[in-house]
This record gives sequence, structure tokens and C-alpha cells, in this order.
Amino acid sequence: MENTQEPPQGPTPRTPREEVRHRLLAAAARVFAERGYADSRLEDIAREAGFTKGAIYSNFGSKQELFGSILRERADAERTAVMDESNTGGGPATLPRRAARIVARRITEDRDKGRLGLEFAALAAHDPKTKDVVTPLRREQREAAARSIAEIAAAGDITPAVPPELAGLILHCLSNGLSMEHLVDPEAVDRDTVERAMSAVITALLPPAPTEPTDEVRRG
Repeated sequence: MENTQEPPQGPTPRTPREEVRHRLLAAAARVFAERGYADSRLEDIAREAGFTKGAIYSNFGSKQELFGSILRERADAERTAVMDESNTGGGPATLPRRAARIVARRITEDRDKGRLGLEFAALAAHDPKTKDVVTPLRREQREAAARSIAEIAAAGDITPAVPPELAGLILHCLSNGLSMEHLVDPEAVDRDTVERAMSAVITALLPPAPTEPTDEVRRG
């Protein structure tokens, strides 16, 4: 008699941890954007990613840490894009405009990041657990901005108008402020306005080196 039974199946392959994190972050970004931070449930995020809620706790520890990881990932991507642009052949003279264009595009195209970031920061003002995540995250972002300023200045032989730490704070606050203004009044504070504001401030913080006078100017 022919045996029609299915052969025994081996153990189900375990999903790599990095893939689990990636899927959870992607699902969380969608759920947070749709419902807002306060109204998003970990159960729904886990289900969206195809896991149980335990996967969130084992990879991130809490809802606050999960959300902070999303903001950190997006901020890192923006800094990488700006630094990549600074390393192209455009030269230091056009860098403020080019960097401002990248930041303006991200502010106006990724409005969920700005909206959720504001919600998260407001919650941190009266929720200690959220503050414990937001405070180091904001410090990381300011320090990253300061490093970018220092690296760009060194590469272009530019003397920053203020210390890089202060320049990083200024750019960090300007970016957050422009994001907020664009959210509430996108017609007046549109991409071009955001780009011009960022470019003006970056130019002031990283003034171009004075050019040597030509022979004609010296003789004149």
C-alpha cells in the first residue's frame, strides 16, 4: 500500500533579529503615522509586522523606545544625505544651498516625522518615561549636527562663525521650528521658504573664506 503521508517538517526557520527589527520599525512607522503616538497600540504594531507583542519588548523594551528608534533612524538618514552632498564636487560655496535643499525636502515631504516628533516632545514634558527617551535622543541629534558642521568646516577650510556645538543647536532648533511652521501653515512656509531660511542660516554659520584679491585689484 502506498504511503501518502507527508514527510515530517523540520523546525521553522527563525527570523533573523535584524529583519524582525526592520519589520517592526516599518510597521510602527505606518501605525504611528495613521493613528498618532498616543492612540497607537503595541498589539496592533506587532500584528502589522507579523509578530507578537513580545517581539517589540525583546527588541526595543517599550513603546517609547520603539518610537525613539524611528525618529533616530530618520534623523540619521537626513544627516547621511547632507554629508554625502557635502562630499560631492559642488564646492563649499554652494554647499549651504545644497544642504538646505535636502533638509527642506525632508521637512516638507515627511510631514509625519515632524508631527509625531512634536507630539512625542510634548508628551515628554509631563511623562518621565518619555522624557528619558526624548532627552538623550535630542542630545544625540544636536551632537550629530555639531559634528556635521565641524566636518564640513574642516573639509572646506572654513572657520565657523560660532563653535560647532552652538551651530548644531541653532540648526537643530531651526529645523524643528520650520517643521512646526510648515505643519500649521504649509502655504506660507512652503519648501522654497524653508530652503531659503535654512540656506541663509547655514551660510551665516559657515561663511565662505575671503578670496585673494587679483593682480588687477592690487594694481588698481
